[in-house]
Amino acid sequence: MNRVELVEILASKNDLSKAAANAVLETLIDTIQSAVKKGDAVQLVGFGTFKSAKRAARTGKNPATGAALKIPASTVPKFVAGAKFKAVVDPKAAKRKAEKAGK
Repeated sequence: MNRVELVEILASKNDLSKAAANAVLETLIDTIQSAVKKGDAVQLVGFGTFKSAKRAARTGKNPATGAALKIPASTVPKFVAGAKFKAVVDPKAAKRKAEKAGK
């Protein structure tokens, strides 16, 4: 699914024009990006959490030459899926986890 398809679904399910649905989606994305950029986490219960994670500097390897290179430290975006999202994607794993927790 791409952005256009997502906007069409949002518009049809919520009685919005495609322009309004696109504006809502754009606002959502901008808000999440701004919050994560500031270092805040955005938690959507049942869906997941968007946050930033720090990566330490490390030594890598050029696959073509085999030469070692320094990879600088960086901050990267990270998404952790929520329990409900995981259950929708893999219901068997969710069932196993529930059975294990019930023991």
